[in-house]
Amino acid sequence: MIVHRAYTLLWWLALPWLPLRLWLRGRREPGYRDAIAERFGRYDKPFRATDVVWIHAVSLGETRAAVPLVERIARERAATTILLTHMTASGREAGRTLFGERVVQAWLPYDVPFAVERFLAHFRPRVGLLMETELWPNIVHAAARRGVPLFLVNARLSERSARGYARVAPLATPLLRALAGVAAQTSDDRARFEALGAHDVAVTGNVKFDVAMPDAMRERAHALRAWYRERPVIVLASTRDGEEKLLVDALVRAPLPARTLVVIVPRHPQRFADVAALLEARGIEFARRSDMRPMTDDVRVVLGDSMGEMFAYYAAADVAFVGGSLLPLGGQNLIEPIAAGVPTLIGPHTFNFAQPSEAAVAAGAAVRVRDADEVLSVAGRLLRDADERARMRLRASKFIAAHQGAVDRLWAWLLPQISRAGAD
Repeated sequence: MIVHRAYTLLWWLALPWLPLRLWLRGRREPGYRDAIAERFGRYDKPFRATDVVWIHAVSLGETRAAVPLVERIARERAATTILLTHMTASGREAGRTLFGERVVQAWLPYDVPFAVERFLAHFRPRVGLLMETELWPNIVHAAARRGVPLFLVNARLSERSARGYARVAPLATPLLRALAGVAAQTSDDRARFEALGAHDVAVTGNVKFDVAMPDAMRERAHALRAWYRERPVIVLASTRDGEEKLLVDALVRAPLPARTLVVIVPRHPQRFADVAALLEARGIEFARRSDMRPMTDDVRVVLGDSMGEMFAYYAAADVAFVGGSLLPLGGQNLIEPIAAGVPTLIGPHTFNFAQPSEAAVAAGAAVRVRDADEVLSVAGRLLRDADERARMRLRASKFIAAHQGAVDRLWAWLLPQISRAGAD
């Protein structure tokens, strides 16, 4: 209780500065300046839906992962209103792109009591589904007091994160015990959640294996290939701060096949300008996805300065590297390029995706590399070896097929609990 009060006090102390923080972040990502009042539980219009399932997808990756779950709810419960909340501008934009008017979108409020109470009173959700590891103490406890069951779904907890939660056990344990249940990705995740106090923990798998490429992304991939003029393409995807410099320096040294085009897609849009400046400083001719000026052979790099198009970038590539893994950042989602049938490389640091990374490497659907130079050297070798690329595509297809079905297991576990929530 004392720890929880201290946590809430810190939020109160930060509260006066939060609008300024949003405004400053909005200089690079204007979406942070939209609907700021929602962050404090204030809404312009009344909300009258009565059967509301709330899904919280904090950012871009969680929003994309939520696609099969949203589709299942929409198909199985046509009368249900789906409320989709986010914390980041990239997540909200992805939700708008993926779902349009089929869902209601809002910011998750800051975790201060008055804001979360207003949020719950305004939307009155039947149940809340929190994607992966997004937990906020005040909103979890407020939902429990109101009788709104919250479930952590597609949940993952790395060893590193579990150690962090254990260090704040007086805050973390009551938080996990207040959840109505946890649908974990793996048995290791389940063991870590249970050790911290969670109950009713089921293993349902990773719904990211069930994410299908939208037709619109296939069409954009065809458009990108035409723009690339059918050149050999390496995509360096979801790169993080510090990785782009390593990769660009390695690119200067790399003996890649003739006419190879390297596409760099930073994970966060606020890095687009930084990566452009880096390429300019290295004297590397590049084109921006946002411009799509006519492609010439002197262009060595495309800067993927767009949001919500990662599937298209992967589908238009011959080889993919998944960022966040060269530096100890935990990695990003490697399932998407493998599902797109692209030979996939990952770096040494994938602790946020430990199980799928290890399984993909063991299955031959992905290759682990040590550093930026090896990213480019292995990618170059694969570009020269069409037979090995074909073998990796076949292994990727088998790997994805072997791990699909998580959304079916998750829905079978969730549906009775959602129905009970409505009956109470």
